[in-house]
Amino acid sequence: MSCAPAVAAKHGAIGVLKRLLPCLRRAFPRARLRIRLDAGFSGPELYAFFEAQKLDYVVGMAKNAWLTALAEPLMAEVRSDFEAGQQTSRRYGECAYQAGSWPHERRVIVKAEVTAHFGRKPKDNPRFVVTNLKTAPRHVYEAVYCARGDVENRLKELKLGLEIDRTSCTRFLANQFRVLMSAAAYVLMQELRLKARRTGCARAQVGTLRLRLLKLGAWIESSVRRIVIHLPIGTPYADDWRRIARSLGAVVT
Repeated sequence: MSCAPAVAAKHGAIGVLKRLLPCLRRAFPRARLRIRLDAGFSGPELYAFFEAQKLDYVVGMAKNAWLTALAEPLMAEVRSDFEAGQQTSRRYGECAYQAGSWPHERRVIVKAEVTAHFGRKPKDNPRFVVTNLKTAPRHVYEAVYCARGDVENRLKELKLGLEIDRTSCTRFLANQFRVLMSAAAYVLMQELRLKARRTGCARAQVGTLRLRLLKLGAWIESSVRRIVIHLPIGTPYADDWRRIARSLGAVVT
């Protein structure tokens, strides 16, 4: 029995971007595009592509002996901070770094950190990010790179709220259609969330939106000219429902 070789996370990323970037530039011709990736997508071929496409990029890097040595002066300062306060300490810096496979130096942001956990010894936790952004190291790491964590919530919504991974059909095209339908449903849910921005549902995830706004018992009347929805008097979140409905064009009767 033979096993297929493992495929890196970045495999196919450039091909996808070559199709996606022209669409984004047509839709947003005046926007400056930024790409943010974790260390699984690092590599010189990707950096070269980002630069050729004039993209802003922030990409995590795995540590190595050379980067660890470059970060050591900053780590020494953080260890001193930790000894003084006995709590997690961090500082930010930067260095110019060129790996053997890179044609030139690139800017690398360093987060030097010592983490403290109850009942355990303090642990060095240096992290590295390669970028072409010019802003301060702390801003690049905390405001730009770490913000990718919110994207994980969107992926969780697709998986847990809309079951995009429910591909149990026996044919590829059928499963592909199911994935596309889940993606289309997410676009509609996102539009619904935008319309709910002045309500208690403004930051609600897909599952909450469905429970509060869609899974309702109602009496529906339809005619040639209109559709009337009668909600029970005790409908939870009725005020939010009405406000969102009006933002979508509904008229209170």
